[in-house]
Amino acid sequence: MKRIIAVVIALALLVFGVMASIFNALWASNWEDVFEDYAGSEYPPSFVVEAGDADSRIAILNIEGTIMDSGSSNMFGTEAYDHTLTVEALKEIINDDSIKGVLLNVDSPGGGVYESAEIHKYLVEAKEAGKTIYSSMAGMAASGGYYVSAPADEIYASDETLTGSIGVIMQSINYSQLAEDYGIEFETYASGDMKEMLGGHKDPSQEEEQYVQGMVDSMYQDFVSVVAEGRDMSEGEVENLADGRIYLGEDAMENGLVDQMGYLEDALASLKENVGGNPEVIEYGRGGNNQISFSYKAKSFINGLFGDTEIAQIESLLKNRQGVQPMYLYEQ
Repeated sequence: MKRIIAVVIALALLVFGVMASIFNALWASNWEDVFEDYAGSEYPPSFVVEAGDADSRIAILNIEGTIMDSGSSNMFGTEAYDHTLTVEALKEIINDDSIKGVLLNVDSPGGGVYESAEIHKYLVEAKEAGKTIYSSMAGMAASGGYYVSAPADEIYASDETLTGSIGVIMQSINYSQLAEDYGIEFETYASGDMKEMLGGHKDPSQEEEQYVQGMVDSMYQDFVSVVAEGRDMSEGEVENLADGRIYLGEDAMENGLVDQMGYLEDALASLKENVGGNPEVIEYGRGGNNQISFSYKAKSFINGLFGDTEIAQIESLLKNRQGVQPMYLYEQ
């Protein structure tokens, strides 16, 4: 009976979330606007923040949350960070001659190595296409958050900004002792000794540890090179700063990782002056679409209601285990 009640409640929350999203959109807009927002007739979506010369525009691109490709936003809920939208926006920026400047609004602890590198790639292409790029770092722009800021012509931070954390981390879960405690044995048939690398069901061998550390070191050197190129520093200078530690904004400016102290509005004012004239300011993203992901809350509610036994947790680890992923990520 408890499970039936929980399912009913979850469905009710889901329906309520959809209806609330539609109602909120209708309250502030008309049917045509709602259709465009949800049907995705304009992608990547953008809206005008400040009116001005449409032939000389500044594009604000928000990079907020963990930089991971977790899928695009939809009407059932929005992700804190939308990688597809970010990449598509950068492609559009590169090919749009009316966009003269780009302002990155970064508030991120970093994320995946691949996603961070992909954003960096398109930002470099945007610079090559003649766009002026500024980065405004909010509360946090650490690791991958700094990686994507590195190509900017000017980097802004506040006294409260946490940045730096230049480095790479790879983690795996070793649950072999836990499995042993519950009498779980593994029967593994692999084509090579390294096929089980960091599988979690056994202690890593010395060969595995050396191999993985070599991968981490290689990606670390890529990070150092990106910062050195973006900040016009030698790799040695960057390595002196790149032991993984974080810096407050003022410290980051003193050691060359930041150019100016200020907030988003300060960076925008400076970029406007750089672009010249009276540029129109646009922002990429789904403006005003702040609905709560009720489906996620329903799932959390059900998990909290019934809980997970230790055996169920082990089963989940075995079924859902994925490969270890390298991260440009500051972990708190």
